[in-house]
Amino acid sequence: MQNFQIPTLEEIRAAVRDEMQTFAATFQLQRTTEPDEIGGIDLAIKITGKAKPTIYSMCAHRLIPHSKRGKQLYFSRGELTKWLRDGKRKTKSEIALDAETFSQNTNNQKIVATS
Repeated sequence: MQNFQIPTLEEIRAAVRDEMQTFAATFQLQRTTEPDEIGGIDLAIKITGKAKPTIYSMCAHRLIPHSKRGKQLYFSRGELTKWLRDGKRKTKSEIALDAETFSQNTNNQKIVATS
């Protein structure tokens, strides 16, 4: 019968660290961050799929993120993408879950307030 020794937490961490370094070296993992693309009205049309007059109208009413230098409008791909994601409508199941969570929190607050 062979004696089996359970490795210590530090030995496990060292082994995992070594494997991660080997993996990273093998695949040469590098973080690359691309600079945010800045463009004109054509970029906004491409990202949103809206017509040019619609985008101009949205800019006039400050409904879409943009910058303006002189008479030129500029749009950021990152800001437009975030703006589109933030406008996501919730599904019925997400709304029901929010309502249930709100109801539970309200009931918990009433219990604490009356205690």
